[in-house]
Amino acid sequence: MRKKLLRISILLAVAVFMSMGFSSKRKAKTPMFTTEGYDLSYYVPSEEEADLEIEFTDTNFNLFLGKTYTGFKEAIGFKESRGNYKIVNEFGYMGKYQFGRGTLQMIGIYNADRFMKDTRLQEKAFNAYTSRNKWILRRDIDRYVGRYINGVKVTESGILAAAHLAGAGNVKKYLRSGGEVGFSDAFGTTIGYYLKKFSGYDTSSIKPNKSAKVL
Repeated sequence: MRKKLLRISILLAVAVFMSMGFSSKRKAKTPMFTTEGYDLSYYVPSEEEADLEIEFTDTNFNLFLGKTYTGFKEAIGFKESRGNYKIVNEFGYMGKYQFGRGTLQMIGIYNADRFMKDTRLQEKAFNAYTSRNKWILRRDIDRYVGRYINGVKVTESGILAAAHLAGAGNVKKYLRSGGEVGFSDAFGTTIGYYLKKFSGYDTSSIKPNKSAKVL
């Protein structure tokens, strides 16, 4: 009887040990959530860094979105507001891309409160305004892309970024005057700076549209 009980105890102990071993192995094989290997962040150089023309490809903060249209939008959003959809600056410009009320109304947005609360609407507003500017500047894009003005190579994305900053009309004057007719906003940012900072992005997905609106 004692031998039988001893044998049963040994078998139970072995069973418990083996189940613990398998359990620990299963736990070890189940990975915890990790962001390793995901390109979740990007880096946009400051004005000083851009002026120095530092090469950023070897840093730990590469612009993982690259020169895509999404990268273009995010870079402008970062420059305008550090990507903050909820910000209104001291001059009344709103949201991630810092739109004025007049510009919003031009592209069909009349409710500023709704605009500030709707991130998708802000993204649509950027697309519509860029599409409208591309139509206004279509001849200048054909004429000036590839040329150098004040030492800066002109690209389509640079022109569209400058139009976001200064308006398409001011960009026309700048290009057609060879950079002699300038513009700077309330913070001193110039068309030439935007031409340089946002050059070389792929904005081909944006189609010129004279009457682009957010529907």
